[in-house]
Amino acid sequence: MGQSSAVETGKDEFGFVHYAERMRRAAAANPELEVVKCGDEVRTWSEFLPRINQIANMLAARGLGRGDMVAVLAKSSIEYLEVFLGALEAGLCIVPLSGMASSDQLEVMIRDSGAKLVFVSETTKSLIEPFKGNIAAVPADGYVAFDFSGPGWTGYELFIEGASTDPLYVDVQPTDAFNLIYSSGTTGVPKGIVQSQKMRSQHIFRFLGMGITKDAVTLVSTALYSNTTLVALLPTLALGGRIVVMPKFDVEGFLILAEKEKVTHAMLVPVQYQRILAHPEFDKYDLRHFEVKLSTSAPLREKIKQDIITRWPGKMIEIYGLTEGGISTSLSATEFPNKLASVGRAGEGVDLRVINEKGVELNQGEIGEIVGRSDAMMTGYHGRQDLTDDMIWHSPEGQAFHKSGDMGRFDEDGFLFLLDRKKDMIISGGFNIYAADIEVELARHEAVADVAVIGIPSDVWGETPLALVVRSPGSGIAEAALKDWVNARLGKTQRVAFIEFRDALPRNTIGKVMKRELRLPYWENV
Repeated sequence: MGQSSAVETGKDEFGFVHYAERMRRAAAANPELEVVKCGDEVRTWSEFLPRINQIANMLAARGLGRGDMVAVLAKSSIEYLEVFLGALEAGLCIVPLSGMASSDQLEVMIRDSGAKLVFVSETTKSLIEPFKGNIAAVPADGYVAFDFSGPGWTGYELFIEGASTDPLYVDVQPTDAFNLIYSSGTTGVPKGIVQSQKMRSQHIFRFLGMGITKDAVTLVSTALYSNTTLVALLPTLALGGRIVVMPKFDVEGFLILAEKEKVTHAMLVPVQYQRILAHPEFDKYDLRHFEVKLSTSAPLREKIKQDIITRWPGKMIEIYGLTEGGISTSLSATEFPNKLASVGRAGEGVDLRVINEKGVELNQGEIGEIVGRSDAMMTGYHGRQDLTDDMIWHSPEGQAFHKSGDMGRFDEDGFLFLLDRKKDMIISGGFNIYAADIEVELARHEAVADVAVIGIPSDVWGETPLALVVRSPGSGIAEAALKDWVNARLGKTQRVAFIEFRDALPRNTIGKVMKRELRLPYWENV
């Protein structure tokens, strides 16, 4: 049974428009707006746009144009944004890279992308040094330093010196690549996800419906290489709002900025919400200007959603989706407080279905893999048609859907409930056990601050569930007591065999628990 939501096609002013043109319109409408703030630095459109134009013109002067790629590996900064947006103006594809990747992984990504320039900050310099000069596509002067100097590095200001500040007009097409984002690597070797100009244009249209307008003030506290960040940041700029960028997230800094800048919107990941709400002085901060708070990248616990809508002004919307696109749901927690265990209904223009292992569509209430299609879908995995093909499920109508790798079910009202990653499902004694079911139950206990459930080897059952728990501050609950409590609330096949307490759970930079890392010690010698 499919779940979908109709949407207007948006062929008027919200049809495809090159992102650079959207910026020019926003700048012309309010040239003295302090459009971006990062740390102590502030730029109005009249200061910011000429710098973006300089980057675009310099890239064009170097012979780079539509289809070419440039990579950025740097801390969040205004200069990072200048390069990102200038590359887009020139019709290039931007490749934002994660500083959490290893030097070896970064070398693979830069080679794979074919990037012809690499922009770097001092914080990430050491990750590039081992292979700098050994990538044929990057010329000797193609390693550009934002905030440091050294042999073999071209200074950023020197790089753009002399370039025209006039706008550069390029005939960009909807199918052109906008950015190439490498997967977080939680499941192995990162894959390059190509998002098109059209896909990003649709993101702008969708966020307009979430209240992103010329009056929006969006606080950006996640890294600029993350799709989580870009889906909120880019629409804000395009629609004439302001962005306040945190070079590095910290709870108190976030709260101070939110109050001082009268922030209206923020896209956060679950671990950030958890830490912000736990701040002892959270309730003392003036957050009344918030209109919408968004959460994505990992499931947000039911009790955290409840805490948000109780204590934090403004709407709370959880978004479930893929960087690859096609699949998207949204849950307005404030509107549907009785559906907090779900991730909401299909987003606008999204067709969602659930299929079994044979690719047969299932009925409402049945558990299977979530698949979806929409007007915002990736072009494919860069240079990997085989992986792109593996991602696709074709419906009986012959339409291409993206497979999520997530297991879930729809309730009678069309709300989607996530259960587990398909590959993370625990099979114990022939029964399918979904870690999310156990995690949700454990998270309801006041002594549990964080939890992840994994399958570990069992001579009797093949696999058996292990719960890794971070206790709430001040809690001294024992393993046996917590295990008895949760098992009394679970089905016989779901019961937890063991509980281990941890100080923290390993997460990637967008808040996803690294379950592969958690499982490894238990399986490496099996």
